[in-house]
Amino acid sequence: MILINLLPHREERRKRRKVAYFAGLGAAAVFGLAVVGLWYLILLQLTSTQQDRNAFLGAEIKKLEIQIKDIATLKAEIESLKARQKAVEDLQTDRNIPVHVLNELVKQTPEGVYLTGVKQDGQVLSVAGLAQTNERVSELLRNTANNSEWLVKPELIEIRATPAAKDRKRMFDFSMRLTIKRPQDKAAAEAAPAGKAASSPAAAAAKKA
Repeated sequence: MILINLLPHREERRKRRKVAYFAGLGAAAVFGLAVVGLWYLILLQLTSTQQDRNAFLGAEIKKLEIQIKDIATLKAEIESLKARQKAVEDLQTDRNIPVHVLNELVKQTPEGVYLTGVKQDGQVLSVAGLAQTNERVSELLRNTANNSEWLVKPELIEIRATPAAKDRKRMFDFSMRLTIKRPQDKAAAEAAPAGKAASSPAAAAAKKA
């Protein structure tokens, strides 16, 4: 016996396909929403972690800035202490300079020259005196320029002949200016040739190379 289905099977098949299609769309939408929600949660976690790191770095940077300010203050205090120490050392060193200067004047003053006034202003020494001849003054200038350890850069300011008196010959009144070489200047001047001598072999080797 042959059975014939008279129901609208095509419409039923379409309905089943539509239901399956929409069910698939719904499942895909749910899966997509789940993925988006999971990614959003991950982003929130990463953002929170980065914010915590930024806050930690900001706090550490503030600590470093405070430490840098403290270091700068300490450096300034150290430089101030060094300046004070140098000033005290200079004062202690300069205390003996007048003795050396007077000894040097006695040593370098030739015969026929008489000093009548000596005045010190810092490192500048003003000297006034009388000389029997111009040549004696020139000799004093040469001595202080070439042979003195404490007096340098002699400069003649004025020289003039004084009226001759009955009991003495005509004299020459003169004034001059000198520079006092301080002990630290002497040490620096002595260290400079040593530094040049030490660097000259290296310079020669560089030229050969």
